[in-house]
Amino acid sequence: MNAPVLLVIAHGSRDPRHAATVQALVRRAGLLRPGVRVETAFLDFNLPSVPGVLDRLAAEGVREVVALPLLLTRAFHAKSDIPAVLRQAPRGLRIRQAEVLGPSPLLLAAVERRLYEAGLTPGDKSTTGVVLASAGSTDPEAIAAIAETARELRNTGWCSVRPAFASASLPRTDEAVRALRTEPGVHRVAVAPYVIAPGRLPDRIATGASTADHLAAVLGPSPELARLLLERYEQSAQAPERVAVAG
Repeated sequence: MNAPVLLVIAHGSRDPRHAATVQALVRRAGLLRPGVRVETAFLDFNLPSVPGVLDRLAAEGVREVVALPLLLTRAFHAKSDIPAVLRQAPRGLRIRQAEVLGPSPLLLAAVERRLYEAGLTPGDKSTTGVVLASAGSTDPEAIAAIAETARELRNTGWCSVRPAFASASLPRTDEAVRALRTEPGVHRVAVAPYVIAPGRLPDRIATGASTADHLAAVLGPSPELARLLLERYEQSAQAPERVAVAG
């Protein structure tokens, strides 16, 4: 029996760096599990679209798909947009929507990888304040998830970690940087973008980090993120309950 196809669904962006980064991440995940067919689709701005990929898979005779939202938190896209587009899939496709990527220890490891690549070392943790800067959301569940991730990152040994948001929520990145400067024991401040790919909002995070001592890169095609894609795929593919949204 063939393994279900893994369909990674990204939001999409007018910024060409976004799609290129998503494709690089998906390629890396595919190399980790050669026996699993991995496809990419976008909700907006980029091709291929989700309906286009689902139509092609159905025409090829594929019967099972695991749809993985390339999202760090459960917000509007995961709760509404993606289920809506999956419900329009061709008859005969059995599709399960996997969980979003967060929370996960692998995400914390990816954040730390990027911080070390930005010039920090494990020995700097106890004297470094970190701004965990996300894109932002109006969804209370998503905001709470970012706050919890900041607490979990703090528990790994950083002096202090504050969440910040590029849109929709407060504080902004520059405000969080200034606040960390006033905290006892903080000798330096680093900004860690808690986003997957470059784009308008990550650029806004970078602008807000202008007074920080270190700015990490976006999570991108990190090894930890690639492993996490497959972890979520396997959890969904092996689940006893199959949620058929088409067929």
